[in-house]
Amino acid sequence: MTAQRPMRVLVWGENHHEKHDEIPQRIYPDTMHGTIAAGLRELLGDGAVVETATLDDPEHGLSEERLADTDVLLWWGHMRHDAVDDEVVERVHRHVLGGMGFIPLHSAHFSKVFIRLMGTTCSLRWRQGDDRELVWTVAPTHPIAQGVPHPLVIPMQEMYGEFFDVPAPDELVFVSSFSGGEVFRSGMTFSRGHGRIFYFSPGDQDYPVYHQPEIRRVLANAVGWAFQDRPRQAPQITMHHVGEFETPREWDGSLR
Repeated sequence: MTAQRPMRVLVWGENHHEKHDEIPQRIYPDTMHGTIAAGLRELLGDGAVVETATLDDPEHGLSEERLADTDVLLWWGHMRHDAVDDEVVERVHRHVLGGMGFIPLHSAHFSKVFIRLMGTTCSLRWRQGDDRELVWTVAPTHPIAQGVPHPLVIPMQEMYGEFFDVPAPDELVFVSSFSGGEVFRSGMTFSRGHGRIFYFSPGDQDYPVYHQPEIRRVLANAVGWAFQDRPRQAPQITMHHVGEFETPREWDGSLR
């Protein structure tokens, strides 16, 4: 029996705050994308090859060859969504439709790729403050929720609140509540073409969210869920010609 090949996972980071802002530099000395990747390597072990890419890499680290070799792409962006080249956006969009898993994190709700996939504004309410976030599991049998405490407590976090302008999800896995009284659909799955998408909101750059073991468990579960061990498929749009209907005839009462 042939052993299953390792998942090929790519963690994409904007890498802006880590270069310019003191607080993220202190919290994430190995960068946010590096910290996320380290957590995935720890939990997925030999079952995954985890690499990173950033906005400043050639082609943003998302060449055709790189994406073709990626099973699941995690995306963290915030300040420089507009700097992502439209050609790369089109490329990522096409690979998601073809079956690549896609996990947009936190402010990636405003990334060009996620907006393109959702077809809505993806706008929401937010407040920068030291809010406590409780992440409640509303789909306890979902693979992404396995081993995740209920609730998952994030001591300090930026508030994201409803209304979140995205289409109705395929599955709602997590709902968050905040110390200010707001609620937010913080973990949702979508399918687009052959690809699986999981949006997960916790993870502002000013808080050590991605160091939390519970958050790392969510992301590792999400990668496993989004992974599909089968050849990538190109979405096909076909039109089938249908001939004219036969002219209806009056029933003569017989059974034929």
